[in-house]
Amino acid sequence: MDLEWMAWTTPTAVFFAVIVLLLASMTVAQVLWPTTERKGLLPMPTTRGDRLFLALIAAAFLHLGFVYATDMETFWLPFGLSVALGLLILRFG
Repeated sequence: MDLEWMAWTTPTAVFFAVIVLLLASMTVAQVLWPTTERKGLLPMPTTRGDRLFLALIAAAFLHLGFVYATDMETFWLPFGLSVALGLLILRFG
């Protein structure tokens, strides 16, 4: 299969691999330990999957904000902030 048109780079492949691993681990966690809705810091009751989705969306917007607002060539700072924000949302959201 020719995937040249998609411009697959190593970071792109790693990104999608991590997303697939997250979804697979969330599926296994749901089967082993079914989730119930709970209300945390977010203004709505959420499940584990809802919080993962919100964390991924927040990370995407945080990265887009860095691309828009700065001239930084590195992704480590927004990556670290995204991981911290994601952990906060998953734990307390």
